[in-house]
Amino acid sequence: MKEKSMRDKRGISPVITTVILVAVGIAIAVAVALWMSGLVGLFTRFEQLEIKNRYVDVAGNGSFIVHVVFTNTGTTDTSVDNVLINGKPYDAWGISITPPIAPLSAPVGVQQDMTITIPKDAQTQGGAAKLTSGVTVTITLHTTGGKEYLTSVALP
Repeated sequence: MKEKSMRDKRGISPVITTVILVAVGIAIAVAVALWMSGLVGLFTRFEQLEIKNRYVDVAGNGSFIVHVVFTNTGTTDTSVDNVLINGKPYDAWGISITPPIAPLSAPVGVQQDMTITIPKDAQTQGGAAKLTSGVTVTITLHTTGGKEYLTSVALP
């Protein structure tokens, strides 16, 4: 019977070994990259309201109807929970908003049209400020995420 000598070394060739190690390394790198992108996606969600258009119409009774068109261009849904007119809540002016803020949902990618009706010569409860023709009105949309989005419009 033939004995195997210690010098008879058989095994995987260095080329095959290198190919296997590279393939395993690439597979691990791809798995880690996919796992990390999933984690990053969870932590990088954000809201972003983009005000596309705003304009004012004058109603027959002299009140102003402000149209604000906006879209949530972020990566997560949000809601508008308050509207500020010149830095004060809209209800302090006696203003009505359609659709009502309760809060107003703003899903990702959906265009919203908000109508703000400002009565003729609207004023704050203290009477210190008035919203009349020629006044520039700053409209602030406050979201449940704590962000504020501003736009301005001049009353005709």
